[in-house]
Amino acid sequence: MADLDARDVPVDPLSQERLSASHLDYRVVDMTDPAQLRGFARADARGFLDKDPDDETIRLTGEMMAERRNVGVHAPGVELPVATVSAWMTPMTVPGRAGTHLPMWAISAVTVSATHRRRGIARNLLEGELRAAAAAGVPLAGLTVTEATIYGRYGFGAAIPMSRMTVDARRAGGVSQPVADGAVTIEYLEPDALMAALDEVHERTRRERAGDIPGWPLRWRRMAGLTPRDEKSRAVRGVRAVDADGVSRGVLAYTLDELAEEFGADLAVRHLDAETPQALRALWAFAVNHDLVRTVHADLRPVDDPLPWLVANQRAVQNIVHDHGWLRILDVPAVLAARSYRAPLDLVLRVSDPLGFAEGSWRLRIDAEGNAVVDAGTDAPDVELGVDALSSLYLGGVSAPALRAAGRISASEEAAAAIENAFGTPVAPALTIWY
Repeated sequence: MADLDARDVPVDPLSQERLSASHLDYRVVDMTDPAQLRGFARADARGFLDKDPDDETIRLTGEMMAERRNVGVHAPGVELPVATVSAWMTPMTVPGRAGTHLPMWAISAVTVSATHRRRGIARNLLEGELRAAAAAGVPLAGLTVTEATIYGRYGFGAAIPMSRMTVDARRAGGVSQPVADGAVTIEYLEPDALMAALDEVHERTRRERAGDIPGWPLRWRRMAGLTPRDEKSRAVRGVRAVDADGVSRGVLAYTLDELAEEFGADLAVRHLDAETPQALRALWAFAVNHDLVRTVHADLRPVDDPLPWLVANQRAVQNIVHDHGWLRILDVPAVLAARSYRAPLDLVLRVSDPLGFAEGSWRLRIDAEGNAVVDAGTDAPDVELGVDALSSLYLGGVSAPALRAAGRISASEEAAAAIENAFGTPVAPALTIWY
């Protein structure tokens, strides 16, 4: 599994057959062909309402997409693909020892042209990706979404909630740092050094928090403001938090947006990673205490980010929790056995799955050390739920009693509480990037 390359996986034959019946050509795109690369990049940009990419943007897109399995749907007489999807294999951190991960089929660039809606294309794209992943032995799929109402029908569940924070810096009263934090200093970074620090720090921090995945070179280039013709690039600035040994323990990429009505700016966090509490406090102090800053905006923050507890006036922090990382279990025994748990548990799960991958009864036994064994269950189920709900519960970021109260799982109050106790984690899961 570690050696599986998504690019070696062919398109799903069932989706290919269904789309062919509608005279649509569903195939892997050859990104080494300049014409196919240009068509895919333009269709992807159009699908996400971006402006038409120029040659340099297409070249950079090609560098990134060359490492992925890119699929296009082509219609007769239409120049660009009428639909796109991209996927690659990536490790996703799961609860357990630092660095414990599960191979995941990451799905991105899902678009359907406005001229070809309501023709079953999206269904065949998503189902095709899941069938391809399952056939290749991948136990889990994941994505981030622009429209939250689409993916539940394919068995995805919102599993990694994140916070969008807005700080009224003038009311917050500042962030005070304990004297012990003096060992951490803040340094400005030039763009190339910022790009390197973003990659370096994220690669360490993502191993410590369930739900996160590695970044990729073009992402860090964009975050550091190094992509050409990006209107925001010249406004990007960066700092790092350095410990007493000179090691980068945190990094912040941000922009300052000038206020029209006064001399000042709003600070927008593009990416923030911190490996230690000291580094996190230092970076938040830099942002919130920054001279002439009215408001600090930061999205994709873990729901347990301590920022509201760092400022003198908590009411100056608005915190909106929203769905972000969505997961889709394909192999129940492999996925449930891959992570460790907080408490013992022994129950039978009856899982329904509209596509059949996770369908069945499964007995989950967790020992006192948090290790799980999963077998086919023959006893009456203790819990009945859809694969979307099980996927939501998997990382411990979604409450089992809450799903029970919402009618998303059928279980006794005691069984739901036992799941919550076993699946819960001391640190909230997080996914600090879009993909």
